[in-house]
Order: sequence, then structure tokens, then C-alpha cells
Amino acid sequence: MKGKFINYIILYTGEQLRSGFGRRFGLSGDSIVAFIGGARVVEHMVDKEDIAKRDYIYADKMLHFIVEHMDKDLEKAVIRQRLLISLIGQSINKGSKTLKVLRHGDDLFCRDRKLSVSIATRSPKSTLIHVGLNITQKGTPVRTIGLRDLRVDPKKLAKAVMREYINEVYDMKHAAGKVKRVR
Repeated sequence: MKGKFINYIILYTGEQLRSGFGRRFGLSGDSIVAFIGGARVVEHMVDKEDIAKRDYIYADKMLHFIVEHMDKDLEKAVIRQRLLISLIGQSINKGSKTLKVLRHGDDLFCRDRKLSVSIATRSPKSTLIHVGLNITQKGTPVRTIGLRDLRVDPKKLAKAVMREYINEVYDMKHAAGKVKRVR
């Protein structure tokens, strides 16, 4: 598994949540890509409940992660999504002495304000995860908090989280490969 932080702004529309997104940046196979940019997710929304309620995603500035695993197990993708969210929360909480973030399901909150959006889905070739973290509160349709409020540097956070996630995936594969079958 490989990761890369993209050093230019990308507007996240949901269209990026597709097989091969990492190939645009020289990554093939299992990958995690992070970038900063706004969010305008309407046409490419994949959450059926949000589509029905017209709860579209808008934000002026977010830190985005897109993860791709070359398998089609959606339940495993949801577990990986929650692992990623937990790692993000741990990283933020390590650096903050006053405000703490809490995970509820697949999202992070601080002081009853939402910090993240997140989804796991499946494509014909792979499973995919998107996590978006508000950097500012500007342009969001619900009560939010941003990384700026928490005094967290988005680029440093992205690099630390990608490193931790890659290490966790490697460790899980190692743990699964070191045991023998039982009857």
C-alpha cells in the first residue's frame, strides 16, 4: 500500500471516489491519497439516505482522504473506514491539549459539532473510502468545527494519518499471514 499527499487544490465532487483515482498520481493497487480543497457533492453522492434527504455535502475548505483497496468486500471497507476515522481522531487528540474529538460511527465530532464526512463504497474493481475533514467552518450546511479551530495543521495531519493507516494495513496483513488454519 502506498500513499501520497497532493500539493495542489482539488475540489471534491464525489467523482474522485472511483477506481484508479490514485493512478493519476503514480499510485497503483491499494492506495491512500490526501489533498486539500472544497467540497460540492451533489451529482456524485453515493449515500442513499443522504440522497433521499437531499443532504448534500458543501464546504469551502477540507482535508480529503481517498482510499482504495483492490478487493470487493464492502463490509471490510466499512471496517477500514472506521479504522481510518479512529486513527484520524487519535492523531488530532495527540496534538490537542484542550479540545478532544470523539468518534460516533464513521464520523468525528467535537463539542457537538461535526468535523468529518465519510463514506465507504464498492466499485466493480475495488472498495473505496472517502473522508473529508473540515479545515474551516465556512460553507458547511450543518454545525461544524474545523481543523483550524483545533489548531491542527492539515498537511502534517494528512501525512501522519497516511503513515499510520499504511502501517496498520501492513500489520493486519502480517497478522493474518502468520497463523495456521485450524479444523
